[in-house]
Amino acid sequence: MTKILVVDDDFRVASVHASYASAVEGFEVVGVAHTAADAVRAVTELHPDLVLLDNYLPDGSGLDVCAQLAGSGCDVMLVTADGSAESVRAALSAGAVNYVVKPFDADQLVRRLRAWQRYRGRVRDGLLDQDQIDTAMRVLREGDRPQAPKGQSPVTASLVRDALEAAGGPVSAAALGTELGIARATAQRYLAGLVEEGVAVMRLRYGGTGRPEHEYEWRPE
Repeated sequence: MTKILVVDDDFRVASVHASYASAVEGFEVVGVAHTAADAVRAVTELHPDLVLLDNYLPDGSGLDVCAQLAGSGCDVMLVTADGSAESVRAALSAGAVNYVVKPFDADQLVRRLRAWQRYRGRVRDGLLDQDQIDTAMRVLREGDRPQAPKGQSPVTASLVRDALEAAGGPVSAAALGTELGIARATAQRYLAGLVEEGVAVMRLRYGGTGRPEHEYEWRPE
């Protein structure tokens, strides 16, 4: 179970963010803090994996807390109304893994939490090569992407994305659809979305007879 600490000076907002996070499968809110001092104390006592941290606290800034927590073993995601470029730069410099501007709905936070969870699974331990590091960083940013277009399932979109990346080379919509148990037309629609997003490329493969077949390949970053 992934442990989360929620830090916000507003008791109502803290409760809302805690409810958002606790509703995500695999996440548990182990504590809520309302000051910088309580946040640092709670990290020491509760050992959370991730802190959802407000920047405006009555006894200090979340940015200072983020810097203090560097090396503590937990990650920090800034959750604040401060959208200034200066604050964003400072948060990333202090080690924050993401930056979410209030107000936001549950889905926006959930997508980022799930992406962070997948990222943590890829960098848990061991020595990583460059491809593994690049993949982990890409996974972390997946939650920042907008929702799947209307009429598309986020679950299917994620399956198609993961299958294409894992293919390691060109693959047709028919082959991918067979692998995932979905119709060729459905696979092609989701693959076209990945091409439009810029994370995949489409090429035509010419055979001996008939029309050329569309093939899709993950675009390395």
